[in-house]
Amino acid sequence: MKHIALAALLAAILPSCSQPEQKSQSWEEQLASQINILGHRNWIVIADMAYPSQSGQGITTLYADEPYAEVLGKVKSIIDDAPHIFAHIYNDMELGYISEEDAPGVSQLRSDIQAICGKESQSVMHEKLIARLDEAGKLFNVVIIKTPLTIPYTTTFFELDCAYWGPEKQKKLDAAISAANPE
Repeated sequence: MKHIALAALLAAILPSCSQPEQKSQSWEEQLASQINILGHRNWIVIADMAYPSQSGQGITTLYADEPYAEVLGKVKSIIDDAPHIFAHIYNDMELGYISEEDAPGVSQLRSDIQAICGKESQSVMHEKLIARLDEAGKLFNVVIIKTPLTIPYTTTFFELDCAYWGPEKQKKLDAAISAANPE
């Protein structure tokens, strides 16, 4: 009887000993594993620490324990290197009105964002961006990457779009379809 109990105990313990330890993926590895399935109408958001954890079904939240500007630069580079997408970039308009006195480090952060995003970034009121993101999240995937930054209104929104089919080509296609199928 002791041999049977010992065998049962070993059978329960040994499989866990032989399993390799699972290393959790970094935020970069997680994003890299998703980038090829993200496309037109998906969003990637870089956020400060207080950004809420959203609960929508298509929303994935990652945490990057790195400075905001480093995360922003890496995400922009990943998007720029992808052959199938480009991004419309939006930043919170409120960020331009926050003083250094109220949020120490905000001036440097604005400079960093400008250096990384340049003229590609548009300033839009935070609530309008959240509403657009909420609407998109009902049908499309959204990846949110939170950082340890504690300066308000520092969210950068990347609205993904198709890199190889733009509005001019779509307009040309729509015209050809309309011409071939008059109503």
